[in-house]
Amino acid sequence: MARPPQRSDQFGAFLASQALWREAAQGGEHAELSLQDINEIQLLLRGQSVIDWHRLALSSEEDVRRLLALNGLDLGDPRDEARLADLRQQAVRYISDVLKLRLDDTIADKVPWVQLPQIASSKASAHQRQACTLLKVMHILNHLEAREMRASLAISDSEIFSLVEESVTRMFDELRTAGVPVVEFSWSRKSKESQLTKLLLKKETNAARVFDRLRFRLIVRNPDDLVPTLRIMLHRCIPFNYVVPDQTVNSLIDLNSLKVLGADANFDTDAGHRAQPTSNEFSGKSFHVLNFVADLPVRVDALLPHDHDERRGRVVFVLAEFQVMDKRTAEANEQGESSHAEYKRRQHQHVRMRLLREPRDG
Repeated sequence: MARPPQRSDQFGAFLASQALWREAAQGGEHAELSLQDINEIQLLLRGQSVIDWHRLALSSEEDVRRLLALNGLDLGDPRDEARLADLRQQAVRYISDVLKLRLDDTIADKVPWVQLPQIASSKASAHQRQACTLLKVMHILNHLEAREMRASLAISDSEIFSLVEESVTRMFDELRTAGVPVVEFSWSRKSKESQLTKLLLKKETNAARVFDRLRFRLIVRNPDDLVPTLRIMLHRCIPFNYVVPDQTVNSLIDLNSLKVLGADANFDTDAGHRAQPTSNEFSGKSFHVLNFVADLPVRVDALLPHDHDERRGRVVFVLAEFQVMDKRTAEANEQGESSHAEYKRRQHQHVRMRLLREPRDG
C-alpha cells in the first residue's frame, strides 16, 4: 500500500495533505453523505454563491483541515498559518472600519483559526454569525490577492494548466483504483479557434469571460453514480467555495432528491432562488449534461521567486470547466441533433450570420 505524503507536493497543483489522503481511503463512493456534503452539492448544482450561506455544517477539526487543504492551505505549515493570520487581520479591519460592524474579540483574534469554521457551523448565535461574516470576507480577500499575485508572476498559462492537468489526472487514477465507476475521463484546452468562436457568439466579447479554456470530462457508469462522484470531487480537488456562481447547467440531477436526504435551508431566500442558466442555445433539445465551472486553487511553491513575500500566499487560481454525465446519457448526446458535429455546425452558422449582418432599412 502506498504511503501518504508527508508534505505538500511542490510539483503538483493541489495540496497532497494527510487530510485528503485519509479522505480517499475512507469509504470513497460508498461513504454516507453528510449535511455539509449535501449542502455543497446543492450549491454546485444550483450555481449559487457561498456568500449567501449563513451556516457551515463542518462537524470536526478534521473536516476543517480537509477544507483548508482543498483551498491549498496546510495548518501544519508556518507559511500558511502566517497567510491565514494576515487574511484574518485584513478581514477584521474591513468589517470594523469599512462596514462599521462589531466583532467580538473572541472571533476577531482570540480563538485559534481552526475553530472559526466550527463556530460558523454551530447553532445560531452572535459568535456564529460573526464567524460566518469573517470567513466570507477572508474568502474574498484570499481570492482577490491570489488573482493579483498571478498577474505579477512570470508564469505562463501553459505551465499552470500543465500542473492542474497532471494533478487532476492523478486524482482520477486514484478514484479508479478505489473502485469509483469512472467509464471515461478526458481533458482538453480550448483552442484559439474555439475561443474566437465563443467570443463571436457572446454579447459580451470579453476574453476574460471565457471560463472553459481548461476542460475536464467525466463519464460514470450509472445515473446513481453521479451524486457520489460529485461528493468525491468536492472532497478531493474542487473546493465548494470556489465553484463559480451562475455558471452551472444541470439537466441530470433532481435537486428534490437531495432535499429528501436532509439539505439545510442554508441560503438567503432571494439569492437561493435565482434562475439557473439555461442549456447552451446551440445544444440539441435532447442534450443532457451537468456542466459547472470552478476556480481551482493551485500551489505554485516551486515557481515563486526566492524573495517572495509569504504574506501573499503560495496559491494562484485557474478556471476550469467540468462536464459530468452517465454512460447512457453520453451515448445519447452523440446521436442526431445532439451530436458535437451538429453543435459546432449551429455555432458556426450563427457566427456567419452575425458577422455578415446588414444594416436595417430606415
